[in-house]
Amino acid sequence: MTYLLLLLGLVLLIGGGELLVRSAVRIAEHLGLSPMLIGLTIVGMGTSMPELAASIQAALAGSPGLALGNIVGSNIANLLLILGVAAVIAPFAVPRRVLWRDGGMGLLCIGMLIIAGHTVGLTRAVGMFFVFGIVGYIYLAIRQELAGGEHGAVFDKAMALEEVDPALVPRAESRGSVVLAIVFLLAGMALIIWGGSMLVDAAITISASLGVSDEVIGLTVVAVGTSLPELVTSAIAALKREGEIALGNVLGSNIYNVLFIGGITGMVSPTRIPASILQFDLWVLLCVSALVMAFAFTGKRLSRLEGGFLVAGYAGYTALTAGLWG
Repeated sequence: MTYLLLLLGLVLLIGGGELLVRSAVRIAEHLGLSPMLIGLTIVGMGTSMPELAASIQAALAGSPGLALGNIVGSNIANLLLILGVAAVIAPFAVPRRVLWRDGGMGLLCIGMLIIAGHTVGLTRAVGMFFVFGIVGYIYLAIRQELAGGEHGAVFDKAMALEEVDPALVPRAESRGSVVLAIVFLLAGMALIIWGGSMLVDAAITISASLGVSDEVIGLTVVAVGTSLPELVTSAIAALKREGEIALGNVLGSNIYNVLFIGGITGMVSPTRIPASILQFDLWVLLCVSALVMAFAFTGKRLSRLEGGFLVAGYAGYTALTAGLWG
């Protein structure tokens, strides 16, 4: 029964996130917001809502290992599993702007999380600093947009959604009832909160019954579950031969996960970063991020062989995590 609740929680998170993004874009359309701002704010943060809901619910439930494990585990899954699957489906070139600005920002975010873990922990002050960091990142992207610069990974998330489903971006001819959109927005939020609570409760119960730590459940089951929207988006983008969009989607999601979700989690429920995550998983994430950048830089593309290597790396990481911390 608990496993069914875990699955139901994942379904509610994904369905709620989809409903929230669609309705939020429709509302923004009625308010006259530009597609750029919609992709940068509403769509970008909306697709990160499953991770946000699960992490906050875990933190409030007194399971910091589950909350931090979800953030770090989701980023590792994004780079190894999701990006690897996309490259296996269709090798793709890597735009230099995505590689350096957003890849570099991702490395910086991991470094800040490691420094915080070895010093004061994820306090409210650190959480506020992280949130200000994502605001600064968005501001920089807006400045580049207004100056005619190219979009970063956050914009690529909106582009990826457009490639997967054009209904996720505003169309002048598709205006519907804003009242209905607001109702769907509230329904999406309710599903996300309900699903996040159900997922975390089930995950804690399962970890206790199996004698597995919260960190392991957060790094694996919860992390992969809350990353399913990115997996679907990236896989379909790769099938459409838009693999560079998959890369932008992954890098943008990782930045949001650390700065936005990590920051909000610290502000809501300050905590120390669990030693197991600090001493092992964060360094794995740092090395994997650097490896992906090296793959992309040396060949200016991600090949099927490199994608297969990343997927195999995720399988090995999952097995090693369960063995070390289970």
